[in-house]
Amino acid sequence: MSVIVVANPKGGVGKSTVATNVAGYLARRGHSVMLGDADRQQSSGQWLALRPPQARPIVTWDASGGDVLKPPRGTTHVVLDTPAGLHGKGLKEVLRRADKLLIPLQPSVFDIFATRAFLDELQERRRSAALEIGVVGMRVDSRTLAADKLRAFIESLDLPVLAYLRETQTYIHLAAQGLTLFDVQPSQVRRDLAQWEPICHWLDR
Repeated sequence: MSVIVVANPKGGVGKSTVATNVAGYLARRGHSVMLGDADRQQSSGQWLALRPPQARPIVTWDASGGDVLKPPRGTTHVVLDTPAGLHGKGLKEVLRRADKLLIPLQPSVFDIFATRAFLDELQERRRSAALEIGVVGMRVDSRTLAADKLRAFIESLDLPVLAYLRETQTYIHLAAQGLTLFDVQPSQVRRDLAQWEPICHWLDR
């Protein structure tokens, strides 16, 4: 079973957007996917309640009570959407089970400062090189100065930037229907799917 964790201590950076679309991609690939929500707000769980029955199945469970990574038998892939402020014992437990860690990060000084402390703790707690870490720039134009500053910050930490995802209403409109980029006709979301290609390749490795 593969466990993909989406984490950042800063709220509002797009963790649920990344987590739901990762789950949608894996479901489209034919995997048995469970989307766990360790956030008390249960954003991912609420999103799944909107998912139409004809969409590829994704199972959910409330992981906010402590049994964070105990999915039922038959699950091949777990995607865990984590709460803001994840640290200490909770972070240690997540990293102990995780195979891949995705860190959504926006190009603002506040997000960078908040995430720097998280990454420092992460470096202390991470397992050996078996844990793969990737950063996803959120709501950013890769051609801007903000993107350059974000890239320089991440490169200073020796972590890979998998992709930069543009700011668009597409994610909001799809989420309102319980859908992802991978549930609709590719022609409708061609530009966004192109930005997701390196993330998908990373997930498939």
